Amino acid sequence: MKMIKTQTIKTLGLVALFSATAAAGAEAHVTFLDKQATQESTILATLQLPHGCDGKATTEVRVKLPEGFVFAKPQPKAGWELEVIKGDYQKTYDNHGDKVKTGAIEIRWKNGNLSDDFYDTFVIQGKVSGVEAGTSLAFPVTQICGDTVTAWDQVAPAGGDAHGLKSPAPLLKIVAGEDHGHDHDDMAGMNMSGMAGMAAAAPAGETVKAGDLEISGGFAKAMLPGQPVGGGFFTVKNNGNADDRLISVTSPVSGEVQIHAMETKDNVMRMRQLKDGVAIAAGETVKLEPGNLHLMFQKVKTPFKQGDTVPVTLTFEKAGKVDLVLQVLSAQGK
Repeated sequence: MKMIKTQTIKTLGLVALFSATAAAGAEAHVTFLDKQATQESTILATLQLPHGCDGKATTEVRVKLPEGFVFAKPQPKAGWELEVIKGDYQKTYDNHGDKVKTGAIEIRWKNGNLSDDFYDTFVIQGKVSGVEAGTSLAFPVTQICGDTVTAWDQVAPAGGDAHGLKSPAPLLKIVAGEDHGHDHDDMAGMNMSGMAGMAAAAPAGETVKAGDLEISGGFAKAMLPGQPVGGGFFTVKNNGNADDRLISVTSPVSGEVQIHAMETKDNVMRMRQLKDGVAIAAGETVKLEPGNLHLMFQKVKTPFKQGDTVPVTLTFEKAGKVDLVLQVLSAQGK
């Protein structure tokens, strides 16, 4: 009986080992969390990054966007810089009546540090448009780990078997859908078309005064279901003779609130966190608005819905702490 028991344990051990190896192999590539998308729908394309490069930490992730995945807006990640490369589409696409010929063609998360011991996801909102059902869209990914580069860019020929590829590109299979008209084209706080000035057109919240500062026009954008990142905006006017600085923001509805800046240079849009805050010069007005300075709510507990309010506490270097309530407008900021 003792010999039989030992053999059984060894056999079960080998089965577990083979199962673990098979599971690791199945998850070894960069893939999408949801591998299908419906025609003419706006989706959150979620890439799964299961490991680093030969044990090294991942420091940059680049994703090339295929034709037919348009109006793309990436989700920022805490501790990473975000770069959006824009270019021409091969076709013209309709965006609520506007004819659009250019947009994001590559997304880069840069200067991060994802240990090989951990797993993470990278999310891009975009619309599947003008793609026939049954088509698979390939999203070539370049994973950079310091001086080591791994390219997940292989695509099997039509009718070929993708399982034999060593470094397959993540694929999104497009399926037919019954309803093509109900989607949402704006991720909260992420207006990549640089629509400066929208804050002025938005309904203003109550004006709050703190010393020489006036804070007004506070609003947030409604979020997609399951979207953990939200955006907030307001205007600060310094009526005094001394400079001040917004140094931090907190809110009970999110795990962290960061202050971000967005800028476009040479057709490349970059987002970066302003860890030192925002200067409010004497006699000047500073606007946090879509496509420019804004608040980024991380780890939101419940997605913002139009008609709700978002409480925040602003901390200024001289004026101190100020409580402000942001009105949640539509995803388009209206």
